[in-house]
Amino acid sequence: MALLNFTKEKTVNKVVEIDISRIVHNQNQSKKDFKDTEISALTESIMQNGILKPLYVRRCGEYFELISGEKRLKVAEMCGLKVVPCIVHDISDRDSAILALVENIKNQNLSFFDEASAIERLITYYGMTQEDAASKLGKAQSTIANKLRLLRLTPEERELIIKFGLTERHARALLKLASPADRMEILEKVIKNNLNVERTENLIEDFIGIQREKANYKKRSKVFQNVKIFVNTISKAIETMQSAGIPADAKKIQNEDYIEYRVRIPIQKTK
Repeated sequence: MALLNFTKEKTVNKVVEIDISRIVHNQNQSKKDFKDTEISALTESIMQNGILKPLYVRRCGEYFELISGEKRLKVAEMCGLKVVPCIVHDISDRDSAILALVENIKNQNLSFFDEASAIERLITYYGMTQEDAASKLGKAQSTIANKLRLLRLTPEERELIIKFGLTERHARALLKLASPADRMEILEKVIKNNLNVERTENLIEDFIGIQREKANYKKRSKVFQNVKIFVNTISKAIETMQSAGIPADAKKIQNEDYIEYRVRIPIQKTK
């Protein structure tokens, strides 16, 4: 197995060889599990060429905390390597955590939900703005905003989306529905019928149209009920006057757009 020859030294920001036993994992790494294909490809590369890209670490007492290179470190351990090439950074706890998250988002094949969660952590836990996160990650601010919107989906919805191999566009389409119950109803249909993104979007648009029609029907029904109350009020008023000896009457005229009532109340002439 070929290994690059690095000089053992303790100079910060230079490549040095460090014993694997002295490297501790970073809790800010969003991804701990890797696909078998990823591991196999990297294992073959390291067995043939060694570790070509140094790991990033920072000194923590007698140990070194990993900043980036989680997968390379895992494969190095599997290959039985005793030392790995590293670049030692002299940075604070906060900056180390931020750099670890940024490197993890940029360099790992995270699911879109894991990526969104990591971005949210940058913003909420480390006080970044969406613009700051976009700059760090080399993405547009609108892209960051769209990523964060994915976290509005419930954990159950996210699990189903990942389990059945749906895409980020499927997930974004579901966000058009505000109700979790409505989203779950649509999601189950998408999974059952194996719908692509376009058919999913059409299904959601049809669903929204039906819901809107139901809402309008309820609104019209309520207005109609109110009109009936007003009409009954007029009829009761006429009946009350007639009971009191006043020969009042009313004529209902039905028009295309409205109902017209003509009420006649005789004027009592004084003698």
